[in-house]
Amino acid sequence: MILTLNVALLLAVIIYLRIRRTVHARSRADQWTTVAIVFVFGLLIAPTEFGQGVLNVVGQVSQGISQTGSP
Repeated sequence: MILTLNVALLLAVIIYLRIRRTVHARSRADQWTTVAIVFVFGLLIAPTEFGQGVLNVVGQVSQGISQTGSP
């Protein structure tokens, strides 16, 4: 579990640095690399307590939004 959190932290830093840089014409390969990194980050963080907490919060927000629109 400790190794998973360290890899997830490293990927979070890489994602932050990739998204933070100025937007120029990016190649398609560069965009797919970012998507792949974010996907792996999601897979690593999902089984942790933090990931489950985020899932619960997002679920509650989506339920609140869906119930607001119904009569």
